[in-house]
Amino acid sequence: MRNALLTCRLPGLVPYGQALDLQRQLARQRIDGELQDDVLLLLEHEPVVTFGRGSREDTVVAPGSLLASRGIETVEIERGGDVTYHGPGQLVGYPILDLRRYRTDLHWYVRTLEAALIRTLAELDLNAFSVPGLTGVWVGEKGSSETMPLRVAEGAARKIASIGVHVSRWVTWHGVALNVTREPLDNFQLIVPCGIDGVRMTSLASEGVTGDVEAVSASVRRGFAEAFDARIVDLAPEAIPAALRGGGVSQAAVGTPR
Repeated sequence: MRNALLTCRLPGLVPYGQALDLQRQLARQRIDGELQDDVLLLLEHEPVVTFGRGSREDTVVAPGSLLASRGIETVEIERGGDVTYHGPGQLVGYPILDLRRYRTDLHWYVRTLEAALIRTLAELDLNAFSVPGLTGVWVGEKGSSETMPLRVAEGAARKIASIGVHVSRWVTWHGVALNVTREPLDNFQLIVPCGIDGVRMTSLASEGVTGDVEAVSASVRRGFAEAFDARIVDLAPEAIPAALRGGGVSQAAVGTPR
């Protein structure tokens, strides 16, 4: 039988610190065996710039005063990768997975996250791909494996989704960010996204795909289900506190498996 993936779409704009605390608590319960199933949180953040373990000092172009004037928080976190931006119009997915149910291989996990997003975008009639040597999902002119770095540098390949993960005792948190509307793109200009000089960020709307964040989240659910060969179970937001109290998720708050 396929693994269950409890998928919860959190409403509104979620402060970054709140979502980070929630991930850490769920991951701890998953590690300790108090939470029996994997979880996928889907949400939008209030504006924030996050710095991963690989961040460099020169990856923030804008001064701190400008970030503050735009209401953009800054947070240093434990995930891999460099600097990125989260905010309204961007769908963020945080998988809390026990990789011992899949493969205990971090490289495989990141590539499968890319595959999940590529499947999502295919459902939305957008051809997307990964780039050898880089992490994330891209659209535009792919080129050959030999010319891909040049395609990226020229902006012919445009980055539509970012990935940054953390794993402890084979349980994952942090995850993926897919730009849906054009709204996030201006704030990407304040940083060097993912530490890639000259990278051109894009969004579904910029690529001609219509649909709001809520509609796209349904496609993301299906993309994850296919890539991880998982059985999606919709989880109501009110079920999350029950999970944190231990003893699993309240069945009254769980929807129908898909």
